[in-house]
Order: sequence, then structure tokens, then C-alpha cells
Amino acid sequence: MNREKVICACHHVTAGEIEDAVKDGAASFKEVKKLTKAGKSCGKCKKKVKKFMEAILEEQNIENPECVCAEPGRDAERETQPMKYDFTTIMDRRGKDAIAVDEIPFENVEVKEGFDRIPMWVADMNFQTVPTVAEAIIERTKHRAYGYFMPREEYYDAIINWQKTRNHVEGLTKECIGYENGVLGGVVSALNVFCSRGDKVLLHSPTYVGFTHALENNGYDIVHSPLKRDEDGIWRIDFEDMEQKLKEQHIHAAVFCSPHNPCGRVWERWELERVMELYRKYDVMVVSDEIWSDIILDGYTHIPTQSVSEDAKQRTVALYAPSKTFNLAGLIGSYHIIYNPQIRDRVMKESSLSHYNMMNVLSMHALIGAYKPEGQEWVDELCKVLSGNVDYAWNYIREHFKGVSVSRPQGTYMLLLDCTQWCEEHKKTIDEVQRAGVEVGVIWQDGRPFHSPCGIRMNLALPRVLVEEAFDRLNKYVFAEC
Repeated sequence: MNREKVICACHHVTAGEIEDAVKDGAASFKEVKKLTKAGKSCGKCKKKVKKFMEAILEEQNIENPECVCAEPGRDAERETQPMKYDFTTIMDRRGKDAIAVDEIPFENVEVKEGFDRIPMWVADMNFQTVPTVAEAIIERTKHRAYGYFMPREEYYDAIINWQKTRNHVEGLTKECIGYENGVLGGVVSALNVFCSRGDKVLLHSPTYVGFTHALENNGYDIVHSPLKRDEDGIWRIDFEDMEQKLKEQHIHAAVFCSPHNPCGRVWERWELERVMELYRKYDVMVVSDEIWSDIILDGYTHIPTQSVSEDAKQRTVALYAPSKTFNLAGLIGSYHIIYNPQIRDRVMKESSLSHYNMMNVLSMHALIGAYKPEGQEWVDELCKVLSGNVDYAWNYIREHFKGVSVSRPQGTYMLLLDCTQWCEEHKKTIDEVQRAGVEVGVIWQDGRPFHSPCGIRMNLALPRVLVEEAFDRLNKYVFAEC
């Protein structure tokens, strides 16, 4: 055996390293991955690693076929772990200021009698948030004065500790953190610093519709670099297309989404390094939207864009928020992390010009409550629940909806369905498919504004029983074979 042969090209793991891991007692793919990172987040390499392991185990007469041939059932593994927090209660959000249940994102279509609404469109969750959020807000409201204020040190300390614990960020200081009313507002403020209206800005497509609206409304010219799905169905960056557009169109600003919305990719370190090297090469300033960074599914790890190099740290404005993580969008409140003092001062000045970018006192206390240790536990459990929902939905689609293509998300709780083949085979339009779903109460979202021409975006952040009911309805009434 050639011990120098590279088995996992993504992480440069050799045959010798895998053999040594097996000799050290790793008898399953999961254990080898933990010791060597081989096959982590890279589907193609995962197959190679498993095949190579089979050969080693057979040679050494080690019996463990269940672990080698396939990872143990994820759902079964989760079910053995009791949950501390409640992700099963079906909340009645009607009349409680929730567009997820009060609105239908399609015109001239209603839910038929006999079907209740299952909200699977706008990106908020149908779970109760961690109790410490409500406790923090209620405690503050007991003091019945809500005048002018300055952010507490506790606010900054909570962010610093959260970033250190969740994202392994070291050296973050209060000075690098700044409040933003929302991530999109932060995106626009940063772009106003980086370039002039009318300039070209690079985004990867499919593209979050919020980026499209924010940039177009502010006069920026969006240039899309399409992501491509590899042989394993994983969305990948087309680095050649990206470089060509940066070079030929003289682009000097980019909005990067990590994890990617709506595709659900959690970028690997080598991808981030290569992206940021291209941005360095062509002098491109970067706005990195990392609002989904806490919603990472089993087996994946978020790597902050600013962490991959010193240059990336200095040329990037990163944007975060507890709103996506803890279902706090209605409270408003995000924040930026900017290490470069010149960029930081200019972004802070730009954000202040409207006198609108001011923190709400209850939003501040909500973040402090969310970022407590209980919040860390809650997010860990949430991600297990979401991983189970994603596994269920992905497997169900592949088994029952022939002609519907979907990539398994690695982060976020959104699915992006491509119905192109199904529509062609059944002589249906995507409008007819979307309408049929809404009529039976599955309130999903049109994928076309996200640059998915025959796509549907689905939210899986709701109790499993509702996910199962939704897919059962889709199977019976929408994607049923005639």
C-alpha cells in the first residue's frame, strides 16, 4: 500500500493516516473522520474513505460491517437522547403577529376547506424560543421606565463569549462590534462604504431575495456567479466563473453568504480560503452574511470568513444576529464584526446617517438572554431536531417525488426543491405545483425570486409531526402519480 496516496483530497488525508487511525481503534467511518477529518463535509471523498476503510478492515480481519457500509441511522441515534427543551408542541401563532401563519405568499389562492395551514415559507421557526429570552425581557419590563440608554457591557461580553464558544473566535473586542438594525441594513451600509451606487457587486446564485431587493433598491448592479451541483448533489462554487467575472467586469465588492441561503451549504475551509484569495487578488471588499452560522446540521462546522487569513480579517465586514437562531426577527437587532478600524469607522458613520440604526432596549436584553449557557444548550438541541427534519424530508423526496431534485442542506433549515424534471414529465407549470400545495395547506415559497427558475423553497423549522403531515399531503395531492 502506498501510504502517501491521498484518499481525501479536500483535507489532504493520506492512506497512511487512515490506516494509522484504524490501528488506533477507529473501526467506523465516523471515528476515522473524527481523528483525521477525512470525508468531513465532502461527499465524494466520503465514499473513497469508506471504500478504503473496508479494504483495511478486511485485511486486518476486523468485523464492523454496519459502521463501515453506512453510518448508523441518525434519527435512531437522536431518539435515544432525551431533550431538555420543547420542540414538539404545536404553537397556535394565529393572531400573534406572525406572517408565517397569517399570510399566504401567493395571490388568488386559498387553503381548501378541511386543511389547516402548515407554515413552511418565511424563514422563522415554529418552535418556542429558549426560556431565558422571555425571562430577560420580562425582568426588564418590570422596571417601568424605558428611556434613552447605552448598550450594557453585558451585551458586548455576551457576543464575545458566544463567538468564542460557538465559532472559536479569539481576540474579539468590544470595539470591533457594532449594532445593526438588521443584516440587510448592515450589508447596504458596508457597500455604501466600499463602492458607489451603480457599481457591480458579485453574489453567488441561487441568491437570497433580500440581497436582490436591498442591492437593487440602492442602485447596485448585481453580477451573479452561479453555484454548481457536483456529482453528489452538493452545491459548489464555480471558481473559474467567479474569477472571470471579477477580472473582466472589474468588480471590487462582493456579498458572500455563509452558510449559504437558500442552498444550505456550509463552506469548507479550503473553499473559504480559495474564495478569499480571489478577493485578495482582485482587491474585492467583502460583506459576509453569517446570520445562519448557528444553524449547522449534524456533521458540519461553521468557519467564520474572517478567520481564514489575516487579509480576510481585514477586508471583510461580517454580520450576525440572534434573530435567526432564536426566532427573534420581530424584536429587530443584528450586529457587525469589523476588525479593520478604517472600515469600521466608515461603516459606523454610514449606519448613523439616517438616525434610524438605534438599538431597542428589549432587543438588547433578548440577546443577553439568548446568549446565556441555556441558549447554547437550546441551540444544540435545535440543530439535532432540524437535522432529523432535514433527513426525513430529503429521504422522503428522493423516495416519493420522482423528478424532484433537492440537495441535502448542511446548514439552515431551508430546502430548495428543483421541480424542473417533474414539471416537464407531468406537463405542469411551477405555478400549478405551488398552487396545489397551498390549496392543501402546505404554505411554501416560490423559488424564482431566489434565482431557482422551477424551484420551491421550504422551511423545516417546525415540529416533526407537521413536517410528516406536510409531506404526506404533498405525496397525496401534489406529486401523486396519475
